[in-house]
Amino acid sequence: MNLKILNQLSNYRVLYAEDEAGVRKNVAEMLELLFKEVYVASDGEEAYKLFNEHLPDIVITDIKMPKLDGIELTKRIRKKDNNTQVIIISAHTEVDYMIEAVELSLVRYIVKPITETKLFEALERFLEIQKSSGIIDIAQDWVYNSAQRVIKNNQIEYELTKKESSLLNLLLSKKSVLTYEEIETELWPDEYMSLNALRLLMKNFRKKLPKDFLKNIQGVGYKL
Repeated sequence: MNLKILNQLSNYRVLYAEDEAGVRKNVAEMLELLFKEVYVASDGEEAYKLFNEHLPDIVITDIKMPKLDGIELTKRIRKKDNNTQVIIISAHTEVDYMIEAVELSLVRYIVKPITETKLFEALERFLEIQKSSGIIDIAQDWVYNSAQRVIKNNQIEYELTKKESSLLNLLLSKKSVLTYEEIETELWPDEYMSLNALRLLMKNFRKKLPKDFLKNIQGVGYKL
């Protein structure tokens, strides 16, 4: 796994559920080297409780667990949340298990034993799905969902207006300064952009951004 992928994973939180103590300890230690936060459960009910408390970005769960198995855990999660990615791990290769699991929109179904190669391939797939779904890491602990026009961190979520979302997309696509002229062309294509309108937009926009995320280049425009 390359350094870029490791850096990307370090922005995410993972919930790991496994009832076998030895396997749970080994995999949890590996995950702690990769993720920002790791929440560990020994059964499905504990995992569901931790999911509701922490809302992790990805869930890795064994399929056979006491109290609540991995399939039922994922079904409960899906009733509340369609964005959290799920990897199911199982000793079973029976078609019925796999078909039921696939219908839950998994990142991957991993057949035991768990190896670094299998796990890393699944986590790379997780990052690909995050990217294709419009979810972008914009700062430490902050993500932007361009499809839903939402910026959030671990504590709060902000919904962007259409203009704010368009502005953020422009800023993310620019490696240099986004000029006032470019902002007017893209955000006010059929009308004049007054100074007051721009100031009001930027004032409200900054309230939804990480601290010191946006810099004003006096007389030119803005950059991240």
